[in-house]
Amino acid sequence: MKNGLEDVIAAETQLSDVDGEAGRLIIRGVSLDHLAGSSTYEDVAALLLDGLIEPHLDASELRRRLGHARMEVFAEVKTADTRLLKLPPVDAMRALVARLPDGEDIDTVLRLLAAPAVFLPAVLRLQRGEKPVKPDAGLSQSTDILRMLSGVVPSAEQTAALDTYLVTISDHGLNASTFASRVIASTRAGLTSSVLAAISALKGPLHGGAPGPVLDMLDGIGSEANAGPWLYQALDRGERLMGFGHRVYRVRDPRADALKNALKPLVAAGQVNASRIALAEAVEQAALAILKERKPDRPLDVNVEFYTALLLESLGFPRDAFTGVFAIGRTVGWIAHAREQALEGRLIRPRSVYVGPLPEAA
Repeated sequence: MKNGLEDVIAAETQLSDVDGEAGRLIIRGVSLDHLAGSSTYEDVAALLLDGLIEPHLDASELRRRLGHARMEVFAEVKTADTRLLKLPPVDAMRALVARLPDGEDIDTVLRLLAAPAVFLPAVLRLQRGEKPVKPDAGLSQSTDILRMLSGVVPSAEQTAALDTYLVTISDHGLNASTFASRVIASTRAGLTSSVLAAISALKGPLHGGAPGPVLDMLDGIGSEANAGPWLYQALDRGERLMGFGHRVYRVRDPRADALKNALKPLVAAGQVNASRIALAEAVEQAALAILKERKPDRPLDVNVEFYTALLLESLGFPRDAFTGVFAIGRTVGWIAHAREQALEGRLIRPRSVYVGPLPEAA
């Protein structure tokens, strides 16, 4: 037995494979290198869900049906309890998702895919004292998310950047939130219950919650010249460098490069703070050199959180919403895993080893 179930095989899946030694992520037989930057959110959603809900799920048809689903779930925003506005965005989003009916059919799936995409921008606008923007059924999921957030139709570069992010984080093996979704699905609870369990797993700081602190680190460093001294001082204080290291990857996280590349068109189009990106790249290089020096026996490289923070910031999302945006992208993976587990039909019921005191002998 290993605490944390490290290296324990708990499921067979056809959805994704994470190779931490090679730095490779495969989603349904397709390498992330081929998906990121060339596929839309609808493309990867159709890829992950194909055969699990309907015999053949077409991306263009999914886009059309998702547009109508966004319109449907927007009704929940109009009747939302105002007390939700006092909650962190991801908690308010989760509370709204909990209002959706449970089930395992395609309509349930469409509502669950649409709901976070609608609820998060609406909550953010309401918390700013602004009116929520009604969805546009004719737009893609990524385009409409950004439009509902800002009130303005985004540029093609911005839509492509969000598409790349949502594709990149759509699924990633049996992580904490995905495992939670499979455990709930194994009881034959519906998909809404599985998704709610998965969102709840994001509440803890050890899963899905590091992008914001990356920006705090960059703010603290301030300039390229200060990168080395600041990082040395942070390590001397025993602090962790945010955006570096991963539980599975022993080499560079392939998702980090996908997101770094997604920022380049935004920089070229003048739609992102170029000096901010230059600072991040300087910090990346300095951190890699310092970590190699300080921890030569422990491979630490850039992870997905580092460039996630920069990309989401450039698209206008506030830091406290980053976990919610992650949930928007990962929901399709949670649903796919929940369906795969439900179709397997076996209740997840591991055993524990009792290490407490024994009763006294009579």
